[in-house]
Amino acid sequence: MIANIKTNHGLISVELDTTAAPETCANFKQYAEEGFYDNTIFHRVIPGFMIQGGGFDANMSQKPTRDNIRNEANNNLQNLTGTIAMARTPDPHSASSQFFINLSDNGFLDFKAETPDGWGYCVFGKTVDGMDAVNDIAKVPTGNNGHHADVPLTEVLIESVTIQE
Repeated sequence: MIANIKTNHGLISVELDTTAAPETCANFKQYAEEGFYDNTIFHRVIPGFMIQGGGFDANMSQKPTRDNIRNEANNNLQNLTGTIAMARTPDPHSASSQFFINLSDNGFLDFKAETPDGWGYCVFGKTVDGMDAVNDIAKVPTGNNGHHADVPLTEVLIESVTIQE
């Protein structure tokens, strides 16, 4: 299954690993098919680390989400350059709609153990086309916006996310 993330910086195509992360992929697919991601932004950009989106509109208002999902980070997938993973709070099982794309190999985010500090962040796919767009987004200037740091100073819009079976 391919997720096509259309942004104002170009198209990012991500192959979702429905075998390794079935619940996470189903959750992402449902948000995409409901149009939840349309006109949201990449609200956190940290060069050399990751770009994060899928939860805020252009006014930096957080969108209401469905219930959180179980963390499937113990699936042997690693947070390598170009992979997509679920963002979450310190609670290991708090992911909902937000995701990030790794800009480098971030092994410190990988599953280590089923403990609060060891769960890691669930990788559920990898970029198969559009790393040029990902890297372009990583270059946008950022600053603080209220309580949020690393926010792009110019809007990085997710126009739509569509799923190809």
